[in-house]
This record gives sequence, C-alpha cells and structure tokens, in this order.
Amino acid sequence: MIDSMNLVILIASVLVVVAVFTSLISFRVGAPLLLVFLFVGLGAGEDGIGGIDFDNAPLAYFIGSIALAMILFDSGFETQLRTLKIAAAPSLVLATIGVMLTTGVVGGVTWLVLDVPWLVALLFGAIVSSTDAAAVFFLLRVGGINLRERTRSTLEVESGSNDPMAVFLTISLVELIMQGGGGDNIALQLLERFVLQIGLGAVLGLVGGLAIVQMINRIKLEPALVPIVVLACALSIFGATSIVGGSGFLAVYVAGLYAGNSQMRMSVGVRRFQHVTTWLAQIGMFVTLGLLATPSQFGEVIIPGVVLALVLVFVARPLAVWLCLLFFNFSRNDTAFISWVGLRGAVSILLAIVPMVEGVEYGQLLFNTAFIVVITSLLLQGWTIRLMARWLGIMIPPRHGPVDRIDLELPGNANQEVVVYRVHEESSVATGQRIPRWARPNLILRDGKSLRPHSAGRIQGGDQVYIITPPRHIELLDQLFAGPAEGANDVDLFGDFSFPPNTKIADIGRLYGFVIKEEDAESTVAEILERDLSGDIEPGDRVAYGMVELIVRRIDDEHGVVEVGMAVEQKPAKAKRRLPMFHSRAELLAIWKERQRRRLREKKRKARGDDASDDADESVLLIAGSASEDAGDGVTETLVAAEASDEVMADAADDDGVDTLANEAGDSIEHNVDKKPADDVDSKADKSGKVT
Repeated sequence: MIDSMNLVILIASVLVVVAVFTSLISFRVGAPLLLVFLFVGLGAGEDGIGGIDFDNAPLAYFIGSIALAMILFDSGFETQLRTLKIAAAPSLVLATIGVMLTTGVVGGVTWLVLDVPWLVALLFGAIVSSTDAAAVFFLLRVGGINLRERTRSTLEVESGSNDPMAVFLTISLVELIMQGGGGDNIALQLLERFVLQIGLGAVLGLVGGLAIVQMINRIKLEPALVPIVVLACALSIFGATSIVGGSGFLAVYVAGLYAGNSQMRMSVGVRRFQHVTTWLAQIGMFVTLGLLATPSQFGEVIIPGVVLALVLVFVARPLAVWLCLLFFNFSRNDTAFISWVGLRGAVSILLAIVPMVEGVEYGQLLFNTAFIVVITSLLLQGWTIRLMARWLGIMIPPRHGPVDRIDLELPGNANQEVVVYRVHEESSVATGQRIPRWARPNLILRDGKSLRPHSAGRIQGGDQVYIITPPRHIELLDQLFAGPAEGANDVDLFGDFSFPPNTKIADIGRLYGFVIKEEDAESTVAEILERDLSGDIEPGDRVAYGMVELIVRRIDDEHGVVEVGMAVEQKPAKAKRRLPMFHSRAELLAIWKERQRRRLREKKRKARGDDASDDADESVLLIAGSASEDAGDGVTETLVAAEASDEVMADAADDDGVDTLANEAGDSIEHNVDKKPADDVDSKADKSGKVT
C-alpha cells in the first residue's frame, strides 16, 4: 500500500515537471500552453506512452472542481474594479444570455448530428457553452496581445463570470434527465434554480470576501501563513455555498473580486502565492482530464465532434456575441474578435464528467465529443488569436516596454509598497527625463554600493532604485523606468515630433503655418484629442487637424494624455478591414431609416409620374388637334422620351443615394464606435442619412 502511494507521488510529480518543461516548447512554437498540458495527460494515459489506467471520473471531477475554484478566485483577485466598471454590462450579458444562446444553437445541431434526445442535446450545448477562464486569461495576459481596454476587459470579465451559468445549466439539465424530463414546468424549475444558485452565490461570495479582508487585517498572523489562510477561506466559501444550493464558482469569483480590490494586509504576498497555486491548478486540472480520456474511443465521434466544434466557433459563438453586444456599440472588428476569443478548455471537459458521474445514458458519448470540441477549439482559436487581432486591425501599441520590477510590502496596514526597479538603459529616466517629486527614489544601488539620491547624481541604466509609493502610482512608475515600447521610435506610428499635452494648438499652428479654428484658439492638444476621441484614448490614436495629425504617444493609468506626437504630413489612412457582418445597432438603425426614406421617395415619384402622365396626355391631344399628324407624332415622342429620361435619372439618383448613405453611415459609425454614447451615434447616423 505504501509503495503504491509512493508510486502515485512519483508519477504525479514527474507529470508536473514534464508539463512545466514542455511549456518551453509551447512558447517557441506559439502553441497554446494549456493544450500542451492536456496532451501531456493524454500521452501519459492508457493509450499513450505512459500507459496509466485512470478511469476514476468522480476523483477527476473533484480535482478539477478544486482547481477551477482556485483559478476563479485568482481571476477575481486580479480583476481591477476599474476593469469591472468598464465592461460589467456587456460581460454579464455575454455570461448569461450569451451562454443560453450558445446552449440553444449547439444543442439544436447536436440533436441532428448525434441523434440523441433533445434534453441530452441541450445538455451537450450547456457543457461547451462557456469560455475557459484559464485559457483566455493566459492568452490575453501572457500572450502579449495589446487591445483597447474595453475589449480586453469585456473578454476577461466574461471568461471569469460565465462558468457559473454553464455549471448551473449542466447540473440542472442532468437532474431533469434523471427525473425523466421534468414534466411540464421545466422553464419554471430552471428559473427557480437559477435565482437560488446565482443569488446565493453572489451574496455569499460578497460576504465571504468581506470576511477574508476583515480577518487578515484584524488578526496578526505570521506573514507566511496569510496566503495559505486566504486560499483556505476561498475554498471554504466554495464548499459552503455549494452545500446550501448556491453557485460555489460564482461565490469564489465574487470573493476574489472583493478581496483583490480592498486594502488588505499582505496583498502583495497573497498575489505572489496565488500565481504559483494557479499555475499548479492549471497543470493539475489539464493533466488529470487528459489522463481520464481514452483516445482509442475518439474514432467514432471525431467527425461529429469536429462538426460541432466548427458550428460552435463559426455560428453559435459569433451569433450569441453579436446579439448580446448589439446594444453596446462595439465596432464590427471588436465584435468579431470577441467572438473568436471563445476558447473552450478544461471547464467544458470538467462539466462533461457530470453526466458520467450521475449515470446519464449518453455520458461517455458526451465526454468524448466534448473532448474533441475542446481540442479543436484550442488548436483553431488558441493558435490564431494574435493573427486574428492583427488581421482585424484592433491591436494597439503597448504603453511601455519591458520592466524589471519587484514589489515588497511594508509591515503594518500602511497603504504603501516598496517598489524596486532595475533601470533600463533606454528608459525615460536614464535618457534624461525629469523625475516627478512623488517618484524620486529613496535609495539607489549602483555597482554594489547603496547611495542616497542626492549623492548618486543622475540615475543611470543598470541602477537599482527603491521607491516607497502607494500602489496606484506603480503603473506610472513603470513608464518611467521601463525600456522603450515596441515601435516607440516609429515615425509612421507616433509622428515626427512630440509635445507636452498642455501645449496650445494655436502655438503649433503659428509654428507650422496651418489655420486654427476660432473655437480652438485657447485649447491644448490634449483637450482636442480628448474631445475628438470622446475620452476613449489609447496610444496610437490619431486626430486630423488641418494639415497635420495629432497622435497619442503615451497615456497614464486614468487614460489621460501624457505625451502627444505630431505628423507634419497626413499619410493616407490605412484601410481598415470592414467585415460584412456584426453590424452595430446604430448601423442597422441607419439602414432601416434609409429604406423607409427610399420607400417614401418611391411612392412620391410614382405619384408625380402619374400626374405628369395625365398632363402630358392632355397636351398631346391639344397639339394633335391643331397640327399635322407628323408634327403631333414628333411632339409625342419628345414628351415620352423626356418623361422616360426623368424617371431613369430619378432611379439612378435614388440608387446612388442609398449606396452612398450606406457606405458613409457605416464608415462614420465604425470610426466612432466605442468612442460615442449610443444616442450620439444614432444622431450621427440619422444626420448622415439625409439625402437632398
């Protein structure tokens, strides 16, 4: 018995080591890292080179549930309140209505492809309905994909909050199937269960997060024990909420969200510890689920699985995202990217275990099919996310380059941290930029010697600087001590010259000889950028002004302009890829209004044509009675030709007007999307639809 236990420990530790080292290959070839972990489990399983016979589905579900709870708590802990405010509404719609829409579409196709009862088909739709938090967070935060904050925030919050909905649908449908269909009140039963699970999950998660913060701040524990206590409390919240009938996964996410955005003692150490435990949870979950699978059984479901995966990727997810984001004025390209970053991962495989554990008739079929869907999703979407972002033209320049920083926490409850930077050779500070008073170092290490700031002189590349600062200033400090961002010296990207944001546009106009609008005589370049971009500012954003272009070079953590570039000659704008789908609400409204106007013009033209025809007939009769037959024929032909010509020209004018309006309205709305409130966009679309 003891030897068997030792063997299990050996095998588990070796698998973790192998998974970690295979991550090096993943980074080199650009493969999704979590897919590599999954393949490590498959390779070690009964059909792989390891030959490990692991078929304990309840144990796999237990391990996966604990790992997912740890991942969701860390996801909430790392989500800033500002991110939640930016993306709360669209993310929550995607996490609820989007999951249900995906369940319905995939369930309908599953009923046709797998030929299973409709409740079982809906169950499969629920199993693969949610995006994977681990996969999405890893690809967005580690993959180096820089997106507009609203798009990134929407994806992160959605991936962390849609798992509870998928779990609720899966467990509810399993119970209905085991009850023989649930009778005539299925919708009512689901609604009652939904209110109970989501309501209890949110409330108990909030209470649990508050309890964690108060306990850590009031009880003086050994610093090394604080992260362990926080993790244990998070798992306690998960277990207690699940026992009383709530959503434990939602509870741990909400608890992490509250604790991570509160002033909690030892929060730096807790974050560092959770990074380690989250990686371990991801490795353990994916390897365990890979061990549970039996690749030799995939042959009979590989074609249906791939078909369902393609339906999920190209039909169900895009349709659900488009309908959910229709009223939030995302651009077509942003909507397309959000629909593409719908990776399925360990959560779908974990939920596919539930029917097997509960003894559902088609449990093994659903598990194998879900596994194929997950592998297809990770291969197809995970490998192409960066390419898709570039193809859609939605990537933005990074705010700063590489930064070498260590965070240390001061003892007690002081809201201060010690931040240690190794100064980059080409950083702003090393190249002579003045350091703000609040950012001046408290200590400098140079060549192994500790120096006071006044005796160290100018900060040099390679220095280690120690700064005591509030956490809210850390992002600004990163910009001072980090290396230059990729493309920071690209003239095409950031312009020929740079100015402080408080420079008046009138001064630049006098210097470069272009006309200034009267209302802008006292305006600064930052005010003009903020006005024309409606406050939604990211590096690289441009505003044409006269003969020049004003370009956002750098921004602070509140999206205020820090440095402005200027291109002396306006370069032809690179044509942005326009998709023939994912129209926003404003675009659809503009198209509908123009069609209404076109129908009205058509009716008026027909009415005018009938009146003109009657007048022409009377004139022809009068002329025919007083002139010769030949002259009458000539006049009649002339009148008919003139009338036909007028109708053709009117038709051509209407057609051109519709085409022009559709293009202009689409271009205007696409350019201003994410920058204007919905009412403003509708107003602009309405004005652009007037045809004289």
